[in-house]
Amino acid sequence: MRRFETEIITITEGDTKIMVPKGAMYEKIPPKEPAFFNPRAKRNRDFSLIAYAAFMRNFDGPRVFLEGLSGLGARGLRVANEIGGFEKIILNDLNPSALELARRSAKKNNLDNIETSEKETCVFLSEHSRKGLRGTIVDIDPFGSPAKFLDCGIRATIHGGMLSFTATDLQVLNGLFDSACKRRYGGVPMRVKFGDEIALRLILGCLCQIAGRLDTHFEPLFVQSDQHYYRVFVRILNRPEQTENLGYLFYCKQCGERGVENTTCPICGEKTKLAGPLWVGSLFEKEFVCMMQQESAQLCVDKTCERDIQKTVLEAEMPPTYYTLDEVASRQNTSPASLKKTLELLQKNGYKASPTSFEPTGFRTDAGIDKIAEIL
Repeated sequence: MRRFETEIITITEGDTKIMVPKGAMYEKIPPKEPAFFNPRAKRNRDFSLIAYAAFMRNFDGPRVFLEGLSGLGARGLRVANEIGGFEKIILNDLNPSALELARRSAKKNNLDNIETSEKETCVFLSEHSRKGLRGTIVDIDPFGSPAKFLDCGIRATIHGGMLSFTATDLQVLNGLFDSACKRRYGGVPMRVKFGDEIALRLILGCLCQIAGRLDTHFEPLFVQSDQHYYRVFVRILNRPEQTENLGYLFYCKQCGERGVENTTCPICGEKTKLAGPLWVGSLFEKEFVCMMQQESAQLCVDKTCERDIQKTVLEAEMPPTYYTLDEVASRQNTSPASLKKTLELLQKNGYKASPTSFEPTGFRTDAGIDKIAEIL
């Protein structure tokens, strides 16, 4: 058994005991040695747990969980312990110390379906790309961009299975480094108030182009923007896509109008700014997020998760892009109205309107900026 120079403690996250380096819990920046663990990413793991529980509820087939960049295995251990029902959970990482802690944690939780693998991520996923070896759920949680893992991630996911991954290169995706974004994700970003949605659509647009080359496609089930990361959950289907979901979003700096593919603003006639190519289809599957809402109430997760999932239920079938109360008020030189009042006024005037999970003061509507200004 490996000996560690630093103190190792046991914490409880959700209902699972996890062995972590003591410094990860008390130092401002979690140390990378002997293994990296970020306690502030608990909410990220909570959402993963909820999504995986909802996905497995009606899944009929092999039940294998593959984690490409597991660290000390917090996510996979929680899946095994708190969801259960998996035949096999394989935690892969290049850090042998992290894997040793994962194995010790598995013993503490009396888990006998945990396996570990010490390989480079794409090598690990490629080894599971053959029929009979693929994962029901494939999880990839890199530091930075996930782009280099998406090809092998798709290949390692069973037909009808779930691929989920994180992106933490927020500056690139939000328009601070356009060339880097174009290189990594194949699209141009935009610095706007609804930039988080554009970022997630760029990620899905990149996945869409890769899936197209492999004659597969995907259906977004749930996406999340929180703190310093983006995360997507998609269903992988091993057949070519029949609909066109790649396009561009426009934004008019003059009047604030936004939407899908207009080089000239339909309201004020000014030339618009474009972001893309990116995913212009739905970001949420309403039936799935409703199941997530039910699972959230049954799992030991942060209570704020259920609140955010409720917003996604309401916005699941709304148009792309959102507005913020501050943005609208700034254009009118007034104080922001309350979100509740804004939604009520829009609905009273015959428009669809909902809050959005992307921004506490954000809302979606099928009303244009001119109608929003007129109503408010």
